[in-house]
Amino acid sequence: MAGISTDLIRGHTNTIILNILSQGDSYGYDIYKKIIVLSDGKYELKEATLYTAFRRLLKDGEIESYWGDESQGGRRKYYRITEQGKQTYEQNKEEWENAKVILEQLIKGGIGHESE
Repeated sequence: MAGISTDLIRGHTNTIILNILSQGDSYGYDIYKKIIVLSDGKYELKEATLYTAFRRLLKDGEIESYWGDESQGGRRKYYRITEQGKQTYEQNKEEWENAKVILEQLIKGGIGHESE
């Protein structure tokens, strides 16, 4: 089965990351793997894009970072969603639902229901 166009995902990277972090704290490579799993292997976020998004989300106060416990192997930087990030995620999810409805109408809909 074909993958999804990067153009369709662009603009939703932050929301995808916030979704994953709303389910629990995680680190970069784990988030990268979860995106592949969530998309059934149809989408792979480039590492550079992922870390650029982390920087943007940190700067905007949507997520926080902290260093994990070194006893679990290498020291990892973990990310957690903030209250602001949770609010942004809910707002973005609502906007996505509205956009899906409008796109469905624009792409599949036909003319013929005009007002008289």
